Amino acid sequence: MSKRYLLLLIVFIIPVLVAVAVYFAPTSSQKADITPPATVFNRSAETVAVEKPCSNEHPEWRQAQVIDGVEINEAPSCEPDNPYDIAAAVKGTNNVSMQTLMQTHLAQDALTMTDDVDGDGDPDIIRIKLEVVELNGASPDGDFLINTYDIAPGIQPGLWVFAPKSSGMALKNFNSLVANPLLRAPSPVIRVEQGDKVYITLENTHYLPHTIHLHGVDHSWVTAAGDDNDGMEEHPVFPGKSHTYEIQPRHAGTMFYHCHVQTAQHYMMGLNGMFIVEENQPNNWVQTFNIGAGQVRHPAVAVKKSYSQEYDLYYQSVDKKLAQIIQGANDPRLIAHRMSREYNMTESFENYFMLNGHSFPYTLRDAVVVANGNEDIKLHVANAQRSLVALHIHGHKATITAYDGVEQPAGAQLTRDVFDIAPAQRLDLRLRTQNNGLDSYGPGLWMFHDHVPTGTTTDGMEPGGNMAILAYKPLLDEQGMPLMHDALLDQVFNKDYYAKKQAVWAEGDFAPLLGEAGLIAPDYVRIIIFSLAAGLAIGLIIVMALVYKRKQKL
Repeated sequence: MSKRYLLLLIVFIIPVLVAVAVYFAPTSSQKADITPPATVFNRSAETVAVEKPCSNEHPEWRQAQVIDGVEINEAPSCEPDNPYDIAAAVKGTNNVSMQTLMQTHLAQDALTMTDDVDGDGDPDIIRIKLEVVELNGASPDGDFLINTYDIAPGIQPGLWVFAPKSSGMALKNFNSLVANPLLRAPSPVIRVEQGDKVYITLENTHYLPHTIHLHGVDHSWVTAAGDDNDGMEEHPVFPGKSHTYEIQPRHAGTMFYHCHVQTAQHYMMGLNGMFIVEENQPNNWVQTFNIGAGQVRHPAVAVKKSYSQEYDLYYQSVDKKLAQIIQGANDPRLIAHRMSREYNMTESFENYFMLNGHSFPYTLRDAVVVANGNEDIKLHVANAQRSLVALHIHGHKATITAYDGVEQPAGAQLTRDVFDIAPAQRLDLRLRTQNNGLDSYGPGLWMFHDHVPTGTTTDGMEPGGNMAILAYKPLLDEQGMPLMHDALLDQVFNKDYYAKKQAVWAEGDFAPLLGEAGLIAPDYVRIIIFSLAAGLAIGLIIVMALVYKRKQKL
């Protein structure tokens, strides 16, 4: 072939190669086919923090047991309350053995019970001491949080809680930043007996002033000495000071307590709890503290006459903007300034929704209501959110027996499957598990939750919030976790899920359709064809340029 024809051939090939290179040139985005390409994991998987659904740290706590003469019911859930705490809460820290008290974090004077005044077999003079504890606050020793308490995987909002006076370290151990189990949300449910003489002392160990207002609880406006007894803002208990409130409640029912200093902020930081006055009965040793709420493992005498079980359900919400204030400063003057003068409650949001101090999936650990068939279960429900709760229990209709501590006559008791609970309102419910198509549809793992849609989210992620389960006991595994939920548990017990770093359906058969978009393997065939075509075209152009240059020299 002559050089002329070869040159013409090259001139013809170059445009063809350029056209091929242009056609196969990689683009910044790739159009998906009808069936999208398989998803690959993003970089969060390299540092993923998946938790075991149940830590199973104290399986022995689940058993029914007797401690210092106190009968403590079985608690099948994953993380039940410490039974030694319960024994001390029933008999008082002054009436249990030192061995029992040492198994708690309670101070020796946290709860003392004396003097059977009415001679009916139980103490009638009750002295309670509470402190204010900060959870997930900034540490002065470094860029980390102290007294940490996770409400969900990786979620640590700043919180304040009332807590029984404690002894020893605030942390689990010397090598931990995690708060000990006594120091947790929510503030404990407090139970006393109708007619008891109760002294509640706030020992303010915090850096801001606080009070205790006994909302709905029968109390005089002043104490016997003429001091404040209503816990209003004009009588704050300043740091390092203490104040004792005196009550002798004549009316039984489910009540409330909370700080009334700068209520918009302190209340929403977590300084509130349920206060229950039990009916006076002989030999009625009530469980004064229900730490973390949930199942009442030592019900009062009147409750046991009508119900097989008793639970406290406490709903709270947190504005992360408010919660972050205590995580950005240690100086109480700065915190007071930012919380009181910069933060504006009217421009705030509720980002986290909790049931008994936790958001889903942690609600599966300690907020599960465990039932058998043909039971009558008493539920005390309180709303400490700033928004309405619309409690819905799947598969069941419960009956309202009391509003705000006032028992309703039989003709006025309503049976429903959605219960509207206003802020600070309380309901007593009778939940029957008789499988008759009305009270119950039969055994199952029935979800119960706030039917206001935001209530089942955690900073916008769902499932989250105050979702929990009414579980029939045969459908729980040996650790108290629900069966048939393995795929969901693997997904949500993951910090990356609530940090919004992974797709909602990142695994399984539908991951290619519903997983991350665009994170796909490169089209290597296309890249190779483009490279060859472009390389050959450029090479031929260079050859032609060299040939032309040589002819010019000749």
